[in-house]
Amino acid sequence: MPVLLDIATLVTGKMPRGPGHLDLVPEAAIAWQGDRIAWVGPAAELPAVFTREERHSARGGLVIPGLVDCHTHLAFGGWRADEFEARIRGESYLEIAARGGGIRSTVAQTRAASREELRRRCQAHLAGMARLGVTTIEAKSGYGLTLEHELALLELYRELREASPQRIVATLLAAHVVPPEYQDRRADYVELVTGQLVPQVGARALAQFCDVFVEEGAFSIAEARQILLAGQAHGLIPKLHADQLTSGGGAELAAEVGAASADHLECISDAGVRQMAAAGVVAVSLPFASLYLGQAPLPARRLLEAGVPVAVATDFNPGSAPSYHLPVAMTLACTMQRMTPAEVLHGATAVAARALALGGVTGSIVPGLSADFAVLEAESVNHWLYHLRENACVLTVARGQVVWRATA
Repeated sequence: MPVLLDIATLVTGKMPRGPGHLDLVPEAAIAWQGDRIAWVGPAAELPAVFTREERHSARGGLVIPGLVDCHTHLAFGGWRADEFEARIRGESYLEIAARGGGIRSTVAQTRAASREELRRRCQAHLAGMARLGVTTIEAKSGYGLTLEHELALLELYRELREASPQRIVATLLAAHVVPPEYQDRRADYVELVTGQLVPQVGARALAQFCDVFVEEGAFSIAEARQILLAGQAHGLIPKLHADQLTSGGGAELAAEVGAASADHLECISDAGVRQMAAAGVVAVSLPFASLYLGQAPLPARRLLEAGVPVAVATDFNPGSAPSYHLPVAMTLACTMQRMTPAEVLHGATAVAARALALGGVTGSIVPGLSADFAVLEAESVNHWLYHLRENACVLTVARGQVVWRATA
């Protein structure tokens, strides 16, 4: 039963007075058994039963719950650096997509990649995330857009999940865009998704969520509703890419179908805010996408004041958010969205866990929950998110196993 000692300050992740406040334990200790937290509290009160167990030192660091990246597109082929310059020169996301770039470009590169190449790339990304303190990762399909390729991506996520202590939560995003071969047969592609893909994914338990990109150039509200309801009928929880580039009613649809989360929301309407609050849908902020696309970010203060919980994630993908550096995304949420560091930390731990239906599993350091935590070389949460640096994390534990330790 390992014990972590020499913790200057521990952030439990509990929200005793709301997400704007932190529950702190100074001079703390953590004990865990297997993959579960067994005890948390002041080191001076460590029960005698733990005093002779295996010991780890936090070396006077700050300990936080393991970070939860609740929106990534983990498996993809190639990159899209050419679009970075195109946007700088004035082309919009929709203009790039209309000429065959964007998601369709990545679909072509992903289909051309071998299973082993995709596996190696995912493993490298996951290792990089572990070094940053990320212990739970949502991973979407969506770059295959055929029955064969979408199933293969989800099967790859299952293999990665079984091989790593990091928790990987799979999402079916076959409704990312309509693939080129179905461009003039949209209804046929929706039928492929609802009639073949969704039933197979549900029957084989390859994913927990079903996601749809609701946007001009992607899917309409009516198409999204049809796909999400089919997903629910086969045990898949709804999620949406909503109101990113235009205010198209995605947030309202998320509330209607009881989605776990609606993500992006840069252009959310007042009605969407009200309806998400009433339905308890989590809003997922993706600051990298706002930064790279030059958009005003999700209106976090308006959402929080309306009672909508706000999570923070990377949207890691090769086009609009080509980084898995969640701590940098968290700093951007502070500076671009006026979220406090406490709100942002909760947004990337407990609230992000809720967006993945993992609220009773991870996101906080309390007895009974998963032993997921990170040790930071920082004096406080404020200082960590203010002092932007390559990496402050020196130790990451996922489900009770050390997945990253900095060398002395």
